[in-house]
Amino acid sequence: MARAPTDDTASADGASAEGVTVASALESARRSLLSQESAALDAQLLLAQALQRSRSWLLAHADATLDSATRDAFAVLLARRVAGEPLAYITGRREFWSLTLAVNNAVLVPRPETELLVERALALLPKAAAWVADLGTGSGAIALALASERPDWQLTAIDQSSAALAVASSNAHELGLSNLQFLTSDWFSSLAGERFDLLVSNPPYIAESDPALLDLALQHEPRTALSSGPEGLDALRVIIAGATTQLLPGGWLLLEHGATQAAAVATMLVAQGFTHVRCHADLAGLPRVTEAQRT
Repeated sequence: MARAPTDDTASADGASAEGVTVASALESARRSLLSQESAALDAQLLLAQALQRSRSWLLAHADATLDSATRDAFAVLLARRVAGEPLAYITGRREFWSLTLAVNNAVLVPRPETELLVERALALLPKAAAWVADLGTGSGAIALALASERPDWQLTAIDQSSAALAVASSNAHELGLSNLQFLTSDWFSSLAGERFDLLVSNPPYIAESDPALLDLALQHEPRTALSSGPEGLDALRVIIAGATTQLLPGGWLLLEHGATQAAAVATMLVAQGFTHVRCHADLAGLPRVTEAQRT
């Protein structure tokens, strides 16, 4: 681990002669990251990672000089970010809801728009006790957010990837959440006989030919968690078809989908006999989450 400079002086290994301060290192990194919308913030978080310090420490010690070990560590982290690797994979952390989650390249990086699923789930089931399943849990973001907000709920977090479930389970342990279990399952394959008040899912929904998959950041994330069939609807189709037998009467299905898929998702839900089909827009105003009830 790189050694941080002292609070009031430069390091003693000769770095002071080179004059690489916190401020100058951040400015140079920001220029390297101009292709990133959050270049300045990314630079701060990467240097904080290299120093094992907080962002507030960086701002308060802009004139502190970096030693060579810190500069080398920072350069490695910066190169990864310049190459398009998501910041969350580099730092190993991502904020979601009110939680700090560990993430790695076995799981998708949780997105802010997915918090809409959590909001809708809490609104649909205000009662104290409920049985809820998160299909394709990945890092556990949705399940853990719900578990933290509703300690009386019993949650089942499902994923076909054992590596993803290891990340989710570790996050639950780190957060001290015990009202959930983790289950390896290809969607409903391991849920025979189980019934739930709510099924929630952020499944893969990008079309296989979508040029968005060429984005450098997405190329670092697990493809099976991003793409699903020529229209991006394969996973959604499987979930909607199977949900009718996994939901209790009056139970809800809550799905995230692509911004152009709302009509197709609604059609599939109605065809399966769901009612109260409603779509909700994300913070960007895009139709992102659809809910439906089993009659």
